[in-house]
Amino acid sequence: MEATGLNRHLVALLHDPRDLVFVHLIIGCAFVGCLGVGLFFVNTWFWPLSVAYLLFWGLGYLDRFILMLHCTSHRALFKPAWMKHIIPWVIGPFFGQTPQTYVVHHIGMHHIEDNLGGDLSTTMRYQRDSLLGWLHYLGSFLTVGLLKLAMYHWKKGSKKMFWRLLVGEGAFWAMVAVLAMVNWQATLVVFAGPVLLVRTLMMAGNWGQHAFIDPRDPAETYRSSITCINTRYNVRCFNDGYHTVHHHKPRLHYTEMPGAYETTREAYGAADAIVFDGIDFFQVWALLMLGQKKALARRFVRLPGAPNRTDDEVIAMMNSRLTPIAA
Repeated sequence: MEATGLNRHLVALLHDPRDLVFVHLIIGCAFVGCLGVGLFFVNTWFWPLSVAYLLFWGLGYLDRFILMLHCTSHRALFKPAWMKHIIPWVIGPFFGQTPQTYVVHHIGMHHIEDNLGGDLSTTMRYQRDSLLGWLHYLGSFLTVGLLKLAMYHWKKGSKKMFWRLLVGEGAFWAMVAVLAMVNWQATLVVFAGPVLLVRTLMMAGNWGQHAFIDPRDPAETYRSSITCINTRYNVRCFNDGYHTVHHHKPRLHYTEMPGAYETTREAYGAADAIVFDGIDFFQVWALLMLGQKKALARRFVRLPGAPNRTDDEVIAMMNSRLTPIAA
């Protein structure tokens, strides 16, 4: 459908007209940010209003913002160069994202190392249906993850990524320190707390995406990442469930991902890939943490060309791909 009115002017700013939805989302996120700023001026009923703010923030916008950040980190959104700073520097801090850290980690490291031994967020070393294993994984990321990321880029000679990380993190936490002296409660609710929450959620999501790895060939993308189809999450979050497609073609537009999966289902089957129907990565993570393998087996998609397995055989296959792998 041809853009009309204001949308026509907005589309003129974009590299791809299909990304107009992101501009609308930015406007909504900016409104949420204004509400967050408003909390700094509330004297009474602060905590009830904070709960209302966080519910609106979390249920209405958080997941969509994170996946917009993901998409626009892989594909530039705006034509004017200065506008590329809007999402990471202006909107991101209100949604638990310190400026530049996401792109430095995800683009500068994760997609290069591809969940193998050099990936600082690799899941390979863990028993991936173990809650204790995941807690160690999360704790390591929260405590020394950024230091390791900075050292990674320094040793790789990617000084630009190194300085982007330091400047973004430094600027954010300096802002938090100043604002905390003005209103520590609002600073905690609007900026500091969301960083801890979002980083925890992202580690749960990454664990779910890369929980099942074939120890015989950890580098095979079909068997080191999973796909989740027919979920509300995909509708809200720009087809993020097609994670195997994304690792094969990181710059593929999100609208093309379902078609890319459907036209290559035979390849998924031949490679014995894992696809789940009706659940998302976070549900996969939760079911693994709860030991609910039967629930996962019921959602397992039988692909053309893949071995014909019973539910018990599916569970046995999944268990074989959850064991620790030496990096």
